[in-house]
Amino acid sequence: MSGRKAVRRRAGKATAFSPARIAARVAALGREISRAYRKRRLDVVVTLDRGFVFAADLIRQIDGPVVCHFVQAEMRDVEQGGHARREIVFGSRPELKNRDVLLVDAVLESGVTQEFLLRRLGETQPRSLRLAVLLDKPERRRVHLEPDYFGFRTASKEVWVGYGLAASNGTGRNLRGLAPDERR
Repeated sequence: MSGRKAVRRRAGKATAFSPARIAARVAALGREISRAYRKRRLDVVVTLDRGFVFAADLIRQIDGPVVCHFVQAEMRDVEQGGHARREIVFGSRPELKNRDVLLVDAVLESGVTQEFLLRRLGETQPRSLRLAVLLDKPERRRVHLEPDYFGFRTASKEVWVGYGLAASNGTGRNLRGLAPDERR
């Protein structure tokens, strides 16, 4: 291939990241993470709804003991002092004191949610705390946050569907590759 992205058509949809390309990159990330933790226990915190497919494939590539925890962000509109603001809320957080922790999410865009969750997880005093994402969109970052591990860097304007990410109508999570959401 000549440095261009392979684009395949499947059921009328252009696939920018094929299942084989994703699998190869996830396997490489698994090897990199395995080297970093040297068979020590790794507590993986997975963000739902977007991160579950990526996390499932990633943890199967990690050589060493893995414990999974699942969190889901909930957005709430809160009025405080006559001003409305949006607040991110997570359910209970796992006990992670002196543990190696890897937060796994599918997409890092603004970084606001991930930064908030990393701070909350950091309050439990883990030994280490790192972030792995499948897609990194640095152009729209609103906070100073870079992933420790990422699959692909992509343009911020693209909205992806497949491999656990839903289209605007909620469908497409089951697609094996990633394609631009053409319904936007």
